[in-house]
Amino acid sequence: MAHQVRKIGTTRRSVSGIYAFRGETPIQFESTLERDFIKRKEFSLCVLDVIPQPCQLPFKGLDGRNYIYTPDFLVYHRLGNVEYCDYPHPVLVEVKPEKEWRKHWREWLPKWKAAWRYAKEQGWVFHIQDESRIRDQALQNIMFLERYKRMQFSAEESRWLIENIRQMGSAQFDFIIARHFMGLYRAEGIAHVWHLLATRQLDCDITRPLNDATRLWVPTDE
Repeated sequence: MAHQVRKIGTTRRSVSGIYAFRGETPIQFESTLERDFIKRKEFSLCVLDVIPQPCQLPFKGLDGRNYIYTPDFLVYHRLGNVEYCDYPHPVLVEVKPEKEWRKHWREWLPKWKAAWRYAKEQGWVFHIQDESRIRDQALQNIMFLERYKRMQFSAEESRWLIENIRQMGSAQFDFIIARHFMGLYRAEGIAHVWHLLATRQLDCDITRPLNDATRLWVPTDE
């Protein structure tokens, strides 16, 4: 498995820092867009790990000089039960604001070609992601859920609620609330269900708006 090859220093041009991936692994980022990319990957149960600054690639620039390019991230996915031919390839990722890559794409094309070739050699794929792929409905939902993530609820009640949803296979948010949290308990029940989703004890289609019609289910370990 790849590991970080370059440490990120402080910069005046953007916001850099360290994000605790799933509360454990420190991942460095160089911009708020990179931070938001990490948040999206953290929420996805399909993502196994995110490696920052995973490799250094030599390439020749348009001026004929030699340079070293370090892509931003390498994303590993859980294999699950898929056949070998269908397994999710690791993804080498460059995160860039749309305004920047549109302005500099000719200048940056040689290093991106180098990344594409290297990824292909490793059995990976290479992607460039900007705001349109990162700051979408899914990220809005993840940011909404953050307020519920650190709330505390009875572990026994959580297990009971999860088991009821597991037995149903899946259920709409409003049905869960109406069935299990009546009257004075409704507000607490709403927070409890969002907490279970925020802490990944429940799952949903995070690409769609979260509302009363959101369908929830218990994720599997596969």
